Amino acid sequence: MAILELQSVSMDYGGVKALSEVNLTVAPGEWLAIMGPSGSGKTTLMNIIGCLDQATSGRVFLDAEEISQLSRRQLTAIRRDRIGLIFQQFHLVSHLTALENVMLAQYYHSLPDQDEAMAALERVGLGGRYRHLPGQLSGGEQQRVCIARALINCPDLILADEPTGNLDQANEEIVLAILRQLHQAGGTIVMVTHALEVGQEANRIIQLEHGRVTEGKRHRHHT
Repeated sequence: MAILELQSVSMDYGGVKALSEVNLTVAPGEWLAIMGPSGSGKTTLMNIIGCLDQATSGRVFLDAEEISQLSRRQLTAIRRDRIGLIFQQFHLVSHLTALENVMLAQYYHSLPDQDEAMAALERVGLGGRYRHLPGQLSGGEQQRVCIARALINCPDLILADEPTGNLDQANEEIVLAILRQLHQAGGTIVMVTHALEVGQEANRIIQLEHGRVTEGKRHRHHT
């Protein structure tokens, strides 16, 4: 059974078609990369999958449950409980420490647990930086806090939007190693990237052009 399925999903912004009749299925444990030029619809597609936006038409299923027609409040609950979001821009709260930023995700989901949040930071190699504010962390460290925050509620689906887009090569490799570990542990990852070498980490790559899926190919399986 697919963990994620899109059926004829289209998105219009004032007469401009950002997505056009997109069909997509993601299996549990799969790592999918979505690639394409700027303006191809990648971010729009991620926003729909991540329950940040609703398609103009078509149907979206998460774990066989249709989520296309849910209210904003219901979509927020799904995003909070079942989806882990990793952003290119990090979106960390500047006056909170690394530990508090991770605990913030718990706060919206259930009761904050400092030990769990600390374990999540240790998992991404930041156990020694838990008291630091985002401004005291490098870009790579901020992205790893973002990953720890995305993982804290054990999501069904991890969405990574250009997760290495703002990082140098050394930090890109650290972040990719974390994503590989997540995938090897059975995690399902949908990742937008413009970098081919990053996309090739995935099992499968699909190409978007002008809001349409133009090709999809199996790449490789990690062992």
